[in-house]
Amino acid sequence: MLQNETIKFSGEITFRNVIVKTPGKSYVNGLTTSDLGTPDYNQLLIQHAAYIEALKTCGVEVTHLPANEEYPDSTFVEDTAVLTKKFAVVTNPGAASRNREIVEMEPVLKEFYDKIYHIQSPGTLDGGDVLQADHHFYIGISTRTNAEGARQLKEILESEGYQAKIIPLKEFFHLKTGIAYLGHNKMVVAGEFVDHPYFKQYEKIVVSKTNEYSANCIRVNDYVILPKGYEETQRKIEEAGFKTIVLEMSEFQKQDGGLSCLSLRF
Repeated sequence: MLQNETIKFSGEITFRNVIVKTPGKSYVNGLTTSDLGTPDYNQLLIQHAAYIEALKTCGVEVTHLPANEEYPDSTFVEDTAVLTKKFAVVTNPGAASRNREIVEMEPVLKEFYDKIYHIQSPGTLDGGDVLQADHHFYIGISTRTNAEGARQLKEILESEGYQAKIIPLKEFFHLKTGIAYLGHNKMVVAGEFVDHPYFKQYEKIVVSKTNEYSANCIRVNDYVILPKGYEETQRKIEEAGFKTIVLEMSEFQKQDGGLSCLSLRF
C-alpha cells in the first residue's frame, strides 16, 4: 500500500543498489526466538516478492540472489556485511549455522567494491547490529555481536574517517530491532533507545511498546518502508514528512526477521 507524499526529501540518503536473496524451503527450520508459529512458505515468497517490488518503487537496482537450502536464514542478507559508499566490511556472523553465509556473499560484493575489509575471529559481528546515521555509526553488542567484533568494526570505520560508538544492548535482539535512521536528523526509536544518551541529539519518532516491531523500518531514497498493521508508527512517520510503503511481514516476523534484515542497501 503506497501512501501519498507529504513533504519530499531528497539528497541526504541516496541508495542506488540493493542485494536481496530468495528464502529457501529450509527457511521454516531456521533460527528463531519467537512463538508465532511455523512460517507459511508460499506466503513467505509472496511477501518477499512484494518487498522487492517496494524496493524497485524506491528507485534502486536490485541484485536478486537465488535461494540456498544449506543456509535456512540466508535471506537475511543484512547480517553478512556493512556497506558504505566506498568500502564494504564482510562480517563474521555470531550464529554458527549462519557464519558461512559470508562465503557466498563476498563474491557478490566484489562486483561492486574494490576495497573490502573483514571481521576476524574471535570477533563476531552481525550487520543487524550496525546503524549508520550520516557520518556516524552505532554498533550494538548482542548475543550475535561480541565486544571484539564491535571493536574491529569501530577501528575500520574510524580509519576511514567515520565516527563510531559501541552500545551494549539490554533488551533488543539486534540493534536495528529497535531503531532506524530516516535522515534529516530524524531517528525512529523504541524501548531502550528512547532515552539513550547516545541519541539525545536526534529528533525522535518514538514507537510505543506495543508497536516495537515497527521500529525496524527502512528509509530508501524518497520512501520509508514499514511493516503493515502499525498505524500509529505510520502516522508519526508521515507527520514527520515522509512517504510510506507498508508491507505484510508476518512470515518473516515468525523467524525474528524485519524489513532491514532482508536487504543490503548501498
